[in-house]
Amino acid sequence: MENVLEVKNLSMKYDNFALKNISFSLPEGMIMGFIGENGAGKTTTIKAILDIIKSYSGEIKIFGLDNRTYDKKIKEDIGVVLDDMFFPEILTPNDINSAMQGIYKNWDSKLFYNYLIEFSLLPNKPIKTFSKGMRKKLEIITALAHHPKLLLLDEPTSGLDPVARAEVLEIFQSVLEKENCSILLSSHITADLEHIADYITFINDGEILLVKTTNELLEKYGIVKCTEKEFQTIDKKDYLKYRKLKYAYEVLVEDKGAFKAKYDIAVVDKITLDDLMVIMIKGEEE
Repeated sequence: MENVLEVKNLSMKYDNFALKNISFSLPEGMIMGFIGENGAGKTTTIKAILDIIKSYSGEIKIFGLDNRTYDKKIKEDIGVVLDDMFFPEILTPNDINSAMQGIYKNWDSKLFYNYLIEFSLLPNKPIKTFSKGMRKKLEIITALAHHPKLLLLDEPTSGLDPVARAEVLEIFQSVLEKENCSILLSSHITADLEHIADYITFINDGEILLVKTTNELLEKYGIVKCTEKEFQTIDKKDYLKYRKLKYAYEVLVEDKGAFKAKYDIAVVDKITLDDLMVIMIKGEEE
């Protein structure tokens, strides 16, 4: 399986923030969830991939080519939704369609208008009359309507209600199946990623903490809930992080099955991505 996106040792520093040797790869036809706190470096990484931010070191390849030298054809194969992206408010979706026909050779007006109908967006209404959620839907539609092979999405479901989020996620999965597309999806709504992402990349304070398959994280990792006395019996090499709560300990383990076989501690729960983020960020190692 080929990688459509490769990031190797991406590093940069500005003001009081730094990216530190960011490395991960997105295989063809897969969805990678990109998670982390606000300010962790998700948007900065995506903008570096797009060469919007240029003052970095390291290597970024898209479709096997350096992102700083890729040609117009490859740019046409990338769909983008950024959290701070916007269209001029005086435009209508009809105007967007006309403009994009001159930008993308593969622009599909029929698909664009089908998405407008699906998302209940009127083609002749000015964007200034749209709610935040409606504007986000329009950004997503525009990113999808030229049949991209790679989607780079920064908080694409931000501002959408649960029903609209579910619709958008279903479309992402459909695009993946029909178009042989790959998706890097940054989101703080981790429950969405648990259902659709093949891989999870977790960034914190400019550093990658882990890159794993979603299945491995949700099926193998676990949270041990125990007393202080029980915690003292656990070998340090058998856990990743722990949190001391008021009346108990929460302990993150990499293989809950192996842990259960070794220790007689009753409560070993399945983990969610929210659980993972909290204990990896707030927990201690020893």
